[in-house]
Amino acid sequence: MTASPAAADLRDDLELALRLADAADAQSLPRFDAADLEISTKADNSHVTDADLATERALREILAAERPEDGIFGEEFGAQGDTHRQWIIDPIDGTANFLRGVPLWGTMIALAIDGVPQVGVVSMPALGRRWWASTGGGSWTATDAAPRRIRASSVSSISDASVSFQSITQWAEAGQLPALLKLAEHSWRDRAYGDVFAYMLLAEGRLEMVAEFDVKEYDIAAAVPIVREAGGRMTSFDGVETISARSTLASNGILHDAFLDLLH
Repeated sequence: MTASPAAADLRDDLELALRLADAADAQSLPRFDAADLEISTKADNSHVTDADLATERALREILAAERPEDGIFGEEFGAQGDTHRQWIIDPIDGTANFLRGVPLWGTMIALAIDGVPQVGVVSMPALGRRWWASTGGGSWTATDAAPRRIRASSVSSISDASVSFQSITQWAEAGQLPALLKLAEHSWRDRAYGDVFAYMLLAEGRLEMVAEFDVKEYDIAAAVPIVREAGGRMTSFDGVETISARSTLASNGILHDAFLDLLH
């Protein structure tokens, strides 16, 4: 296994990721709730807006200029270049919210090295919030105030845990509806906060578990360093340390194995 880079080695990459988030916000926020927003349907029947496309194009232009040797994998324009160092981008996570005027959407930017996300930035400009992390550097958030470090919760019992299941339909289509009902029965509180926001709530210690299905790498890559550096843990639904399994289970770390045991 490739050794994780030190936080100092990732400093320039994190600084770039934060500037990419600034560029993304400049593209996406002016189009949020716009009367002339252009919406089309992709081959998989999901929606895409002119803001999704413009945001990813802007980030690709910056990366082409500043990291020409690195690869890029984005939701709207696919993969190109080397995968040893790969920037993974979801220009607008929560497009359905975006096009309906619901402010729970954000841009996800990650740098994966040999397939492992080492830098992550999540920007939710409609909420005025941003989160970021790099391996060894801790997890952070900021609004208009100074940045503050965040930590996952210390809750140690599922009966005291608040969980986000994201979507009943996802669990049903994955054949996991009985597991979802069991989770709801045993946990303190269950809600579908949805999309990237739920993972950020987990990293801030406000939730103990987030799980979902039918996810691509760009749906979760940026959340991985943020959750991990906050003391949490992210695996596939089967407990494998990967972002390519099309499922994810994130926890505060303390309860991870207990959630896996309960759900399986």
